[in-house]
Parts: sequence; structure tokens; C-alpha cells
Amino acid sequence: MMDIAATLRERLADLKPTAFELHDDSAEHAGHAGAAAGGGHFSLLIVSKAFRGQPRLKRHQSIFARVGDLVPHPIHALSIRALAPEEFS
Repeated sequence: MMDIAATLRERLADLKPTAFELHDDSAEHAGHAGAAAGGGHFSLLIVSKAFRGQPRLKRHQSIFARVGDLVPHPIHALSIRALAPEEFS
């Protein structure tokens, strides 16, 4: 079984995150078709200088370029908060 947190942390390491939090929200989605197929629901918070001056869409595209092959399995849904350091309190 894949360690999703470790895999995401490794794949996003080049963004040099100053904060990285991953929460498994799968239990909240029990019975959902994607969850039944074995895909997990996760919430990601990542803070990086790389996101400075970038709109939200570009930040999300940058993340999915690195982890998109993990969707729909083992990740069914990934909620992303990608912030520049000055946006994080």
C-alpha cells in the first residue's frame, strides 16, 4: 500500500514547501462511489515561495503536473490550498 503523504511530499519537494499538511478525509466520504473503489479523499495545504505572484489556477496546475497520475487511484479527490508564505498565517 502506498504512503500517500510521503509520495506527495516527495513529488512536491522541488517546490521547497515551508509548510505541508495532508489530511485524509476519506472517512467523511464513506459510501461515495470513488471511495468504494478504493480512492481516498485528501486535503492538502502547501506553502511555497514558488507560488508568489501566481493565480490559484496556475498553482493548482503546478501541483497536478506533479501528482496527477495518482488520480483517480489511489487519490480520488484532492482539495488544495496552495499559498505563498505571506498568505499563510
